[in-house]
Amino acid sequence: MKVSRRDFLQSASAGFGMTLLDRSASPDDLENTIKEIRANLLEMVNEERAVEKVPPVAIDELATQVATKHAMDMAAAEYASHWGRDGLKPYHRYSFAGGTDATEENVSSANNTWSMKERDLKQDTAYLHVRLYQEKPPNDGHRRTILAPHHTHVGFGIAVQQLRLRVVELFVAKYVKVEPVRQQYKPGNQFFFKGKLLRPGYTVKTIEVFYEPLPAPPDLSWLRQSRSYSLPNESQVLRPKLSPPFVYADGKPGTVNVEVDGAFRAPVKFYKDKPGIYTIVVWIRESSAESAFQATHVCIRVE
Repeated sequence: MKVSRRDFLQSASAGFGMTLLDRSASPDDLENTIKEIRANLLEMVNEERAVEKVPPVAIDELATQVATKHAMDMAAAEYASHWGRDGLKPYHRYSFAGGTDATEENVSSANNTWSMKERDLKQDTAYLHVRLYQEKPPNDGHRRTILAPHHTHVGFGIAVQQLRLRVVELFVAKYVKVEPVRQQYKPGNQFFFKGKLLRPGYTVKTIEVFYEPLPAPPDLSWLRQSRSYSLPNESQVLRPKLSPPFVYADGKPGTVNVEVDGAFRAPVKFYKDKPGIYTIVVWIRESSAESAFQATHVCIRVE
């Protein structure tokens, strides 16, 4: 049976940026191909966002580096997942690479790409992106990630190895400047988490400290099964301090100092007596009538 290129991509796995492992191409050719494909994906994303009347995104170099490394690993090991072979999830990878902003990841894959030519790879990556964009509710998580109005930046990772194509889109929300944080502590330690909002008009709603056990490398069979990811279920919420005599419903005044200029300071304690990864999320909003969104994913290993 003859299969068209479009049929191949329509049957590719979705849901889940660029190093081309083509030995016949020169480094300069590969670099130019990388730039062209990334530029094409960025143009597509911003055209789609313009239709929904949400602001465009710009390229984030760190997100691109993180996405590229993940895409290369998936292509080499023949899997497609939000998890890496080390068990880390997207927000772990970005934070441990030095990022502090909140991220959301889309991953798509195909295992039968038939050409390493720039024109064909550009077409293939575009098809894989369109599959995500054309999702329909209620199964439209990737489309909502592409169109999320609070995203400001994106990184693209693309890898091809032995006909296996992997595309990673790592969207970033840059709203907070975080003061340097150590990435490793001991259980029971505590420190002050400090930062400042970058845009006027936004306020800190809460700061949430999530906990999850240290990850173990998963089996490849597990990585080859499609699944979504999320922050862990266990967390503690830190609330902004209220001016006396006001208190919250539980009688407490809050613990986060928030200044008029957007600077904040929160006491963070690693509240479990065992190793794990804590992820600090600053929830912000532009007005009390709007839903808050995640502005940071600061991950810290505690062991």
